[in-house]
Amino acid sequence: MKLLITGGAGFIGSNFTEYILKNRPAYKVTVLDAMTYASNPETIKKFRLSRNFRFIKADIRDFGRVKKAVNGADLVVNFAAESHVDRSITGPSAFVETNVLGCQNMLEAARLSGVKKFVQISTDEVYGSVEKGRSREGDMLDPTSPYSSSKAAADLVAVSYFKTYGFPVIITRSSNNYGPYQHPEKFIPLFITNSIQGEPLPLYGDGRNVRNWIYVEDNCSGIDTALHKGVPGNIYNIGGDTEESNIKLARIIVRETGSNEGLIRFVKDRPAHDRRYALDSSKLKKLGWKPKFNFEDGLELTIDWYRQNQAWWKRLKGRGFKAYYSRHYKKQGRL
Repeated sequence: MKLLITGGAGFIGSNFTEYILKNRPAYKVTVLDAMTYASNPETIKKFRLSRNFRFIKADIRDFGRVKKAVNGADLVVNFAAESHVDRSITGPSAFVETNVLGCQNMLEAARLSGVKKFVQISTDEVYGSVEKGRSREGDMLDPTSPYSSSKAAADLVAVSYFKTYGFPVIITRSSNNYGPYQHPEKFIPLFITNSIQGEPLPLYGDGRNVRNWIYVEDNCSGIDTALHKGVPGNIYNIGGDTEESNIKLARIIVRETGSNEGLIRFVKDRPAHDRRYALDSSKLKKLGWKPKFNFEDGLELTIDWYRQNQAWWKRLKGRGFKAYYSRHYKKQGRL
């Protein structure tokens, strides 16, 4: 079986690549990645040791490169996306170009090549803020940021390929992931790495926004379940069983890293900041999936990984990151 993974040098994509190489050793895996600021070549270095692994540096916005890469693939999983909400607010165009037009490129190339199954990776953010209960796959989409809106648009394009062409598309929507190889601009790795470095921990608003957290390996097993057992034309939520407010999580990270709670700084909230996300994953669980990691164990593994791999994330927190951090937090009066 030949599997093409786009965005396989990113956070969830690289973890999924590792999961497949470990759990499906007969698969031939090709990773296509544009290697943007969010990618680190060290992330995929170990994959190159496998005879079943191949890497292509390409952008999903380039249809010619995409069509060539998809040719011969049996399965496609599309992780490739711009994913940081904060960056989507200041630069939305890149999110529409990559997440919507890039997704359509992937779908069209895969359709023309006769791919047997295509999985589009989405997010719980497409449902918008949920005051009570949990979001189900058939709920109305109510995205609030340019990021979540671009992912919702991509979902609709993917569904249209199933309805119009009968192309075997599946969509997965996961809750907030955490674990190894996540870029330090994101909440948990930012707070872990800043704690290690003794830097301020910028917490939006009152810190009471609630997120549904899932350890990345559990999301990978969920995607694998959807890929192999899911029914084309369907959407599957992949949610963790833990809901935590950002302020509580910040204090846990401070405690577990041995840092100082005085580093937590309440900063100006970002626009249209969703208050709560929560997913109902019962549909996927009926296919046999269930999370393996509880939140406490997953967070401990994550903190240990960032402690032991400081060279990896310090490379990503270089000059470009510092310029973004200063522009986003300091120049906007947040820190």
